Amino acid sequence: MEEHAEALEADLLRHYGVDLLDWHRGRLTSRRLAVLIRHLPRDGAVAREAEGEAADWSVTDYLLAHAVDQLAEANWMFATVNQDEDSDPLEFPKPVPRPSSTASDQPASESAVEIANPNAQELAVFFS
Repeated sequence: MEEHAEALEADLLRHYGVDLLDWHRGRLTSRRLAVLIRHLPRDGAVAREAEGEAADWSVTDYLLAHAVDQLAEANWMFATVNQDEDSDPLEFPKPVPRPSSTASDQPASESAVEIANPNAQELAVFFS
Protein backbone atom coordinates (compact mmCIF):
# COMPACT_ATOMS: atom_id res chain seq x y z
CA MET A 1 0.00 0.00 0.00
CA GLU A 2 2.69 2.46 0.96
CA GLU A 3 4.50 1.83 -2.30
CA HIS A 4 1.44 3.16 -4.21
CA ALA A 5 0.65 6.10 -1.91
CA GLU A 6 1.58 8.77 -4.46
CA ALA A 7 -0.43 7.09 -7.19
CA LEU A 8 -3.38 6.80 -4.81
CA GLU A 9 -3.16 10.49 -3.93
CA ALA A 10 -3.06 11.39 -7.63
CA ASP A 11 -6.05 9.16 -8.45
CA LEU A 12 -8.14 10.58 -5.62
CA LEU A 13 -7.47 14.13 -6.81
CA ARG A 14 -7.94 13.36 -10.50
CA HIS A 15 -11.06 11.22 -10.33
CA TYR A 16 -12.86 12.49 -7.24
CA GLY A 17 -11.36 15.88 -6.42
CA VAL A 18 -10.53 14.55 -2.94
CA ASP A 19 -7.30 15.36 -1.14
CA LEU A 20 -5.88 12.35 0.69
CA LEU A 21 -4.75 14.68 3.46
CA ASP A 22 -8.44 15.27 4.25
CA TRP A 23 -8.45 11.77 5.77
CA HIS A 24 -5.64 12.78 8.13
CA ARG A 25 -7.39 16.08 8.91
CA GLY A 26 -10.60 14.27 9.83
CA ARG A 27 -12.62 15.74 6.94
CA LEU A 28 -12.87 12.39 5.15
CA THR A 29 -14.09 9.27 6.93
CA SER A 30 -12.31 5.95 6.61
CA ARG A 31 -15.47 4.42 5.19
CA ARG A 32 -15.74 7.05 2.44
CA LEU A 33 -12.05 6.71 1.61
CA ALA A 34 -12.38 2.91 1.41
CA VAL A 35 -15.37 3.25 -0.94
CA LEU A 36 -13.50 5.66 -3.20
CA ILE A 37 -10.46 3.40 -3.29
CA ARG A 38 -12.55 0.29 -3.93
CA HIS A 39 -14.06 1.95 -7.00
CA LEU A 40 -10.98 3.53 -8.54
CA PRO A 41 -11.09 3.19 -12.32
CA ARG A 42 -8.95 0.64 -14.10
CA ASP A 43 -7.12 3.34 -16.01
CA GLY A 44 -5.95 5.09 -12.84
CA ALA A 45 -2.41 5.59 -11.63
CA VAL A 46 -2.71 2.92 -8.91
CA ALA A 47 -3.71 0.23 -11.40
CA ARG A 48 -1.00 1.26 -13.85
CA GLU A 49 1.65 1.29 -11.15
CA ALA A 50 0.58 -2.06 -9.71
CA GLU A 51 -0.22 -3.92 -12.93
CA GLY A 52 1.80 -2.14 -15.60
CA GLU A 53 0.60 -2.71 -19.15
CA ALA A 54 -2.08 -5.17 -17.98
CA ALA A 55 -4.08 -2.25 -16.56
CA ASP A 56 -4.72 -1.08 -20.12
CA TRP A 57 -6.39 -4.36 -21.11
CA SER A 58 -10.13 -4.78 -20.57
CA VAL A 59 -12.28 -7.91 -20.77
CA THR A 60 -13.04 -6.94 -24.36
CA ASP A 61 -9.33 -6.75 -25.21
CA TYR A 62 -8.69 -10.25 -23.84
CA LEU A 63 -11.74 -11.66 -25.62
CA LEU A 64 -10.71 -10.02 -28.88
CA ALA A 65 -7.16 -11.38 -28.60
CA HIS A 66 -8.60 -14.84 -27.92
CA ALA A 67 -10.91 -14.57 -30.95
CA VAL A 68 -8.01 -13.52 -33.18
CA ASP A 69 -5.95 -16.47 -31.91
CA GLN A 70 -8.81 -18.89 -32.59
CA LEU A 71 -9.31 -17.53 -36.10
CA ALA A 72 -5.59 -17.85 -36.86
CA GLU A 73 -5.64 -21.46 -35.63
CA ALA A 74 -8.73 -22.25 -37.72
CA ASN A 75 -7.06 -20.78 -40.82
CA TRP A 76 -3.93 -22.79 -40.06
CA MET A 77 -5.97 -26.01 -39.74
CA PHE A 78 -7.81 -25.30 -43.00
CA ALA A 79 -4.57 -24.58 -44.86
CA THR A 80 -2.86 -27.64 -43.34
CA VAL A 81 -5.67 -30.00 -44.32
CA ASN A 82 -5.88 -28.61 -47.85
CA GLN A 83 -2.19 -28.51 -48.73
CA ASP A 84 -0.37 -31.06 -50.86
CA GLU A 85 0.88 -34.15 -49.08
CA ASP A 86 4.43 -33.42 -50.20
CA SER A 87 4.42 -29.84 -48.88
CA ASP A 88 6.35 -28.80 -45.81
CA PRO A 89 4.19 -28.41 -42.72
CA LEU A 90 2.93 -24.91 -42.08
CA GLU A 91 4.14 -23.03 -39.04
CA PHE A 92 1.58 -22.92 -36.24
CA PRO A 93 0.36 -19.33 -35.65
CA LYS A 94 1.73 -17.37 -32.71
CA PRO A 95 -0.85 -16.00 -30.27
CA VAL A 96 -1.46 -12.27 -29.88
CA PRO A 97 0.90 -11.05 -27.14
CA ARG A 98 -0.82 -10.33 -23.82
CA PRO A 99 0.47 -7.96 -21.15
CA SER A 100 1.74 -10.83 -18.99
CA SER A 101 2.44 -14.48 -19.63
CA THR A 102 0.31 -15.57 -16.66
CA ALA A 103 -2.72 -13.69 -17.99
CA SER A 104 -2.46 -15.29 -21.43
CA ASP A 105 -2.38 -18.77 -19.89
CA GLN A 106 -5.77 -18.23 -18.22
CA PRO A 107 -9.18 -18.01 -19.83
CA ALA A 108 -10.13 -14.44 -20.72
CA SER A 109 -12.84 -14.20 -18.08
CA GLU A 110 -10.45 -15.09 -15.23
CA SER A 111 -7.76 -12.71 -16.50
CA ALA A 112 -10.19 -9.84 -16.77
CA VAL A 113 -11.46 -10.31 -13.23
CA GLU A 114 -7.93 -10.12 -11.85
CA ILE A 115 -7.10 -7.06 -13.91
CA ALA A 116 -10.25 -5.09 -13.15
CA ASN A 117 -8.71 -3.58 -10.01
CA PRO A 118 -6.57 -6.11 -8.15
CA ASN A 119 -5.45 -3.82 -5.34
CA ALA A 120 -8.79 -2.18 -4.57
CA GLN A 121 -9.60 -4.66 -1.80
CA GLU A 122 -6.13 -4.34 -0.27
CA LEU A 123 -6.33 -0.54 -0.31
CA ALA A 124 -9.87 -0.52 1.07
CA VAL A 125 -8.88 -2.85 3.95
CA PHE A 126 -5.89 -0.65 4.74
CA PHE A 127 -8.03 2.46 5.10
CA SER A 128 -10.95 0.87 6.97
